[in-house]
Amino acid sequence: MKLKTHQATAKRFRVTKRGKILKRAAGQDHFNARDSGRITLRKRRDRTVRKVDARALHHLLPYSRIKPSANRDF
Repeated sequence: MKLKTHQATAKRFRVTKRGKILKRAAGQDHFNARDSGRITLRKRRDRTVRKVDARALHHLLPYSRIKPSANRDF
């Protein structure tokens, strides 16, 4: 049976060539003026998803390059 990619997950996460999963930092849309510059810069960067969460993302993104060696929870 054909597997389908979960489109909401595919729009929010990106997989690198080595199989790491990246996501955007939360809380970036508004009310940023009250944050310090250090926190604002930290929010602009992509973050690596923890290995615990990578297993669930593997099922939602079946055709991605998520490698079992990079995420040892499989």
